Amino acid sequence: MGAVPVDGGFAFRVWAPNADAVHVVGDFNGWDHAADALHHEDNGHWYGEVKGAEHGQEYQFLISNGEQRLLRIDPRAQAVTNSVGNGHLYDHSRFDWGNDEVFETPGQHELVVYETHIGSFVPSGDGGPADLHDLTGKLDYLVGLGVNAVELMPLMEFAGDYSWGYNPAHIFAVEHTYGGPVALKNFVREAHKHGIAVLVDVVYNHFGPSDLSLWQFDGWSENGKGGIYFYNDHRSSTPWGDTRPDYGRQEVRDFILDNARMWLRDYHADGLRLDMTPYMRKVDGFSGDIPEGWEMMRMIAEMVRTEFPGRLVFAEDLHNDAAVTKVGHGGASLHAQWDNQFVHPVREALITHSDEHRSIPAVAQAVMHRYHHAFDRVIYTESHDEVANGKARITSEVRGDNPSGWDAQKRATLGAALVLTSPGIPMLFQGQEFLEDEWFRDTVPLDWERAWAFRDITQMFRDLIRMRRNLDGDTAGLSGPETSLVTLDDDANVIAYVRSTGDGQHVLVALNLTGHAVQRKVTLPGGVWRVR
Repeated sequence: MGAVPVDGGFAFRVWAPNADAVHVVGDFNGWDHAADALHHEDNGHWYGEVKGAEHGQEYQFLISNGEQRLLRIDPRAQAVTNSVGNGHLYDHSRFDWGNDEVFETPGQHELVVYETHIGSFVPSGDGGPADLHDLTGKLDYLVGLGVNAVELMPLMEFAGDYSWGYNPAHIFAVEHTYGGPVALKNFVREAHKHGIAVLVDVVYNHFGPSDLSLWQFDGWSENGKGGIYFYNDHRSSTPWGDTRPDYGRQEVRDFILDNARMWLRDYHADGLRLDMTPYMRKVDGFSGDIPEGWEMMRMIAEMVRTEFPGRLVFAEDLHNDAAVTKVGHGGASLHAQWDNQFVHPVREALITHSDEHRSIPAVAQAVMHRYHHAFDRVIYTESHDEVANGKARITSEVRGDNPSGWDAQKRATLGAALVLTSPGIPMLFQGQEFLEDEWFRDTVPLDWERAWAFRDITQMFRDLIRMRRNLDGDTAGLSGPETSLVTLDDDANVIAYVRSTGDGQHVLVALNLTGHAVQRKVTLPGGVWRVR
């Protein structure tokens, strides 16, 4: 499907079941609307080969439907000039990956994830959004911090130059302002050289809604809706527009599956994070089942497990549904899901002003919560959603009038300790390690002066991450499958738990959620213990 290099040119195949005729036009034929007609394949697809078409040339499809003449960007264009421009012919084989195949994705019990937004991670030299080259320049910093996976917020081509990325106009194309496909490949290759896995955030619960060449792609639609790629009834409706894909059509399922496959195969990504999966499987995210949406989730997960063993696929589901990570009958088979059973009670405990109102049982329940095993949930106190749209960084939630003060520092670092020692896959959000206090906006870069001003806080994050990954060889319990609660004192605001490997290696974690010293006795497994 799409534009594929062949000997002497490119082959083109496109799904347009309601078209009367399809031509491919571009730099290779002077944009002649009468040249290079594609042949109908009797299954809704059109195919043809164009000799002399070359990598880098621009092109579009010209679709005829009755009196309609529609110029459309290839739905599978690997690169575009911009979201309303033209597609670029692209040959993935031209990139030299070196020996990148030797990189192994860390196991779920080993991961420490750092979520980042490419456009705002660092200030750019030209005053616009940062790009993948800028992010590549910060890999040494991430290595020093100790994280071994970076999760990129969506980088599919979107409308305009600034975006969170959750409005994908062309899901097969890497956003041109971020550098396009070569920049992403360079970033992944260099990240792997630095020992860092790359996870890509993908959006399959809706497309667009703006700059959407898929809309009424071949001229057909019902009820004024989106046509062949979308539901054309009430199931089309999402909070972001009437652009939910029609998961019941095989061609749409293939479109999404091939996209998920592309990131892992052609860009060597180590995993995917599926955005807001409740809106894939429910009409309004809470009710109105869409069974084929659930099946779409499962198909993606099983494709990853079968074709890319060792790679990972996570869900932002946030509905405390164990079936999301269940393997087997009735399960969606994803490797892990973002866990609202951790982030909300822990944030509430951290930002509550008075000790007497802080709920330590709620914190204990957050620590001990599990779906099927210790590492099928992603835990965090800050993410792009938790620090934007009316919500703020932990430090600002604690003391909006003094987010750099003692109270704010202490609560934020208690949160980090909970994230990096509790069972689950720990995740940090960009700048959290130096107490960034600005709420997240795609137009405001991180304040990197704080990395020096709060260097001791950053060092604490490094130490916690080092222990979480057992880099010194004596904290293996923190990546073990077993957790035992040994102290829960709601009056004293103290919690303690033991993380264990199952073969006699233990780590005790004790947290005091008050502003004064507390003494409590705990019963521990036998052996020699020392303070880390």
